[in-house]
Amino acid sequence: MNKLVDKLILFICCLALFVSTVEAGYKIVPVLIVIIFSALLSYVEGKNLSIGLFIAFVALCFYDQRLIYFLPLIAYDMMSGQVPKITVMVFLPYLSALSSLQASGLVMIPLFLGLGYFLKERTRSLETMKTDYYRLRDNTKEAALQLEKKNRDLMEKQDYELNLATLAERNRIARDIHDNVGHLLSRSLLQTGALLATTKEEATKEGLAQMKETLTEAMDSIRNSVHDLHEESFDLEVEIKSLINQFTFCPVTFDYDLGNNPPKAIKYCFIAVVKEALSNVIRHSNGNQVKISVREHPGFFQLVFWDNGTVKKMGQGIGLVNMEDRVKALTGNVNIMATDGFRIFISIPKDFEEQA
Repeated sequence: MNKLVDKLILFICCLALFVSTVEAGYKIVPVLIVIIFSALLSYVEGKNLSIGLFIAFVALCFYDQRLIYFLPLIAYDMMSGQVPKITVMVFLPYLSALSSLQASGLVMIPLFLGLGYFLKERTRSLETMKTDYYRLRDNTKEAALQLEKKNRDLMEKQDYELNLATLAERNRIARDIHDNVGHLLSRSLLQTGALLATTKEEATKEGLAQMKETLTEAMDSIRNSVHDLHEESFDLEVEIKSLINQFTFCPVTFDYDLGNNPPKAIKYCFIAVVKEALSNVIRHSNGNQVKISVREHPGFFQLVFWDNGTVKKMGQGIGLVNMEDRVKALTGNVNIMATDGFRIFISIPKDFEEQA
């Protein structure tokens, strides 16, 4: 766009000089020739073709000296950061017509050549600045996107490590309660039972019996609390990765995408299915690649197990039957397919009702 504006400025200047200086008729013919050459120089591709058009116009200037007034316009397309040698050819027809040109033409033509060079340099500088700006903007945007991705990955890693630390702390608390408080209560129960067996007084027996009952309730309460803590600290991703690390038959690709911690029943179900499926790969499959995917959807949890083996027993083995029973007990669905490898597709609704 800037080049078109520059050429329009030069055309108006040259046309004004041409109209005010040349008195011969048919002024429209040189103007049309100049417009054609200028348009061709603006749109042709290739350096050699542009040079050829420029030389042709210079040659025409010797035939029709009225074209000399438009030399600045034609020379504009041949100018660059450093004026090439070919551009000097514009002075050949100018020098040959010194005796016939009027004083205004002798002065204004070199002046317009200088103006054309100035406009060309200004436009080139603006285009360079625009290119640098766009490059800087793109680099800045790319850097911002990379930084945002790194921050997101860092936050996810922090959340994951925090979750692992929380689960480890719950395991420690459950272990401490079991090893310390649980043992103390067990010893107290034994001691109370021994006293209850040896005492003779009815009032003392009644008090010891109530104490034993209270200790038993406390023991049951602590046992349930420890069990609940252990269940909450059970991490599905860690357990599946542990099974994969122990599986050395072939490479395993694992994709885990759960936003929330699933219920313990689903955890145990998925662990059992993965364990059985990996065992079946070793016993029945000739595949050399396994993929495991665990995902959370708005209404259900999904487990997909796939291997690329072609030899697979599709009978109702006890392992597959147990797998289906586990999933159906949670009102889930199981699809087993042997096309394009062996695939187990399991989905369990989030609002499942565990069946006995």
